[in-house]
Amino acid sequence: MEIEAAPLLPLKKLNYKTMNKQIEFYENKLAYEMDPSDLFEALQNNEDVIVLDTRQTFGYEKEHIPGAINIPHKEMTTETTKHLDKGKTYVCYCDGIGCNGSTKGALKMTRLGFKVKELMGGIEWWKFDGYSTEGSRSTKGTGIQCAC
Repeated sequence: MEIEAAPLLPLKKLNYKTMNKQIEFYENKLAYEMDPSDLFEALQNNEDVIVLDTRQTFGYEKEHIPGAINIPHKEMTTETTKHLDKGKTYVCYCDGIGCNGSTKGALKMTRLGFKVKELMGGIEWWKFDGYSTEGSRSTKGTGIQCAC
């Protein structure tokens, strides 16, 4: 999903540096993160994204985003990722904002040469936005849409 760059507003010389740093920060943030509605849209549009659950296998088996693959961040190596397509974008997620497994997984995948984004809010926000899950404790989803 591409975000069009807005034209820069004429600013005082003093604020120009600050504004450019802010613009760069937010552009980078959008380049490396996505929210559940962006991921759902990417999946619906058959974009080249692979959803990657970075939690331990028992968490994945209980509940995961439909179509997700599971490679726990603690087990990511050249060997465990050799079967993956480096031409795809991998969207890493974990439980939610109280967990940094997706950040650890995204960092490891990037170091292994993959293009990666991190799902904001993890599976917790995926369900909060009303999307269904799969697994032994799957949820049906409520059809709620992101209000942003």
